[in-house]
Amino acid sequence: MPLLKDNALKGCSTNPNQASQRRQWQDPKLHQLRELQNKTWENGVEFEACLVAQCDSLIEALTRQKAKLLTKVTKEKESKLKTVKDQITHCTMKLRQTTGMMEFCLEVIKENDPSGFLQISDALIKRVLASQDQWVKGALEPKVCPEFALTVNTDPLMQSILQLDFTQNKAETPTVPPAPLLQLEKCCMRNNSATLAWRITTVQALPVEGYVLELDDGNGGPYREVYVGKETVCTVDGLHFNSSYSARVKAYNSAGVGAYSKVVVLKTSDVAWFSFDPTSAHRDIVLTNENQTVTCNSYDDRVVLGTAAFSKGVHYWELSVDRYDNHPDPAFGVARINTMKDMMLGKDDKAWAMYVDNNRSWFMHNNSHTNRAEGGITKGSTVGILLDLTKHTLTFFINKQQHGPMAFENLEGVFMPAVSLNRNVQVTLITGLEVPKSIM
Repeated sequence: MPLLKDNALKGCSTNPNQASQRRQWQDPKLHQLRELQNKTWENGVEFEACLVAQCDSLIEALTRQKAKLLTKVTKEKESKLKTVKDQITHCTMKLRQTTGMMEFCLEVIKENDPSGFLQISDALIKRVLASQDQWVKGALEPKVCPEFALTVNTDPLMQSILQLDFTQNKAETPTVPPAPLLQLEKCCMRNNSATLAWRITTVQALPVEGYVLELDDGNGGPYREVYVGKETVCTVDGLHFNSSYSARVKAYNSAGVGAYSKVVVLKTSDVAWFSFDPTSAHRDIVLTNENQTVTCNSYDDRVVLGTAAFSKGVHYWELSVDRYDNHPDPAFGVARINTMKDMMLGKDDKAWAMYVDNNRSWFMHNNSHTNRAEGGITKGSTVGILLDLTKHTLTFFINKQQHGPMAFENLEGVFMPAVSLNRNVQVTLITGLEVPKSIM
């Protein structure tokens, strides 16, 4: 008995160790199986979504073709109806003419004077014969048939639909995604922003992990990445005005990066439409009229910038002086985004401006005042700013007339429209303007 007991105790001490080892070996395997289960579920959902997208694309194509065919049928129907209507109108007119002539003949027959009857009988006979000649044989026969000689052969398409199936059912070597399709009906330009949308058109064994959207520089230059991520729609802001941008997109997954889509070309607005930017304004600035009109709560000069940023091209905008009290000197011009907001525009090295009162003006940059010019502004005046980044110059206008010489030259970089004013002034921004021919 003691020997049996000892052997039993040894067996009991050995079995837990073996069980622990098996547990350590099985835990990772079980974790892998669970991960495989989750991955299979995710891939299944992705695959179903892609399949639905493919079928929806086929249905959309069939719907578009249906609309085209219906348009053809409608045109054919309208053509037939017009032919019949014209023929009915013609016959009705001839019938009325014949009826009138018959009534006239009946009245002539009633004529009791033989000599009078003989005088008009020859003319009457000629009219009757001419009327008979006009009623050509078959005049009342329809010129068109009611049937439509249009036949739609749906047999090949139906056969293709019935044969629609997966091209393979066995696991294949993972491949990179196909080239995405840029959806032109969803791509658009607004001012200097481009919105692009795309989709994958075929189901892949490996799901797409993301996309890379690229744009050129708007002048036929090299492409650059503007978006990398999982979304299938992207809006790119801050493009050059009056420029044509080429865009392309590619997809990637764990197997690598796929081919580029076809290139789509989008053109930005010819002229700049913008407003004042409340996020760039000093806290004393007050914006109204959908951020087109600006005034100030302070007697000190405060700065506000526009929402547009210019780095190329020729741009012109105006500011209408709505209120002008106590002869203040507001400043108008352009600035970098980080210009000082609590002082007159042009007092730092990040702004180029003209400040003006009711009888004279100065140009100012980096607190340097130059080119005093006689003539100022009043209520109702219009101040124009011409930023020519082709010639790299800045010129000012008052009431459409150039004010002073060319203000600044050798301008390089990115510039934003800017204004500084105090509570004695209110101005309204006017954009979307072409450069006046008188200025050019």
